[in-house]
Amino acid sequence: MKIERFEDVHCWQEARKLVNLVYQAIKKSKDFQKDIGLYGRITTATVSSMSNIAESFSRRSNNEFIRYLFISKSSATEVQSEAYVALDQKYITEETFHHIYEQAEIVSKLDSGLITYLLQHQSSSKPKKHNKPKKL
Repeated sequence: MKIERFEDVHCWQEARKLVNLVYQAIKKSKDFQKDIGLYGRITTATVSSMSNIAESFSRRSNNEFIRYLFISKSSATEVQSEAYVALDQKYITEETFHHIYEQAEIVSKLDSGLITYLLQHQSSSKPKKHNKPKKL
C-alpha cells in the first residue's frame, strides 16, 4: 500500500481511535466533564498525538518527520499518565482505563517503529565514507 496522505499512516489511524476512546470516556462521566484541568490536559494530549503524526507527514525532511513523531509518542504517554488520574478519581472504570492505556501504547509503539524505520532509511541513504589507502 502506498502512503499518499496522512490518513494512510497506520499510527495516525490508531491515534484517531485513541482520541475517540478518550472523548467517549469523558462523555460517560459528569465528574470527568467537571474536572476542567484534567479534561483539558487529556484531550490536548490525545489530540496532540494524532495531530503531530499528521503534521509530521507534511514535513520535508526525515529529521522533521522524526521530531514530530517523538512529540506524538510523548503525548500518547501523557495520555496514559492522565488516564491513571481519571481512574484514581473514579471518573473511569478499570476496563475503560485499560482500553485507553493499551490504545495509547499501540500509538506509541507504532510511532517508535516509524521513527526506527526513518532513522534506518536515513542512515542507509547517506554515502558511505571510504578510508583512503595508506601510502607506503
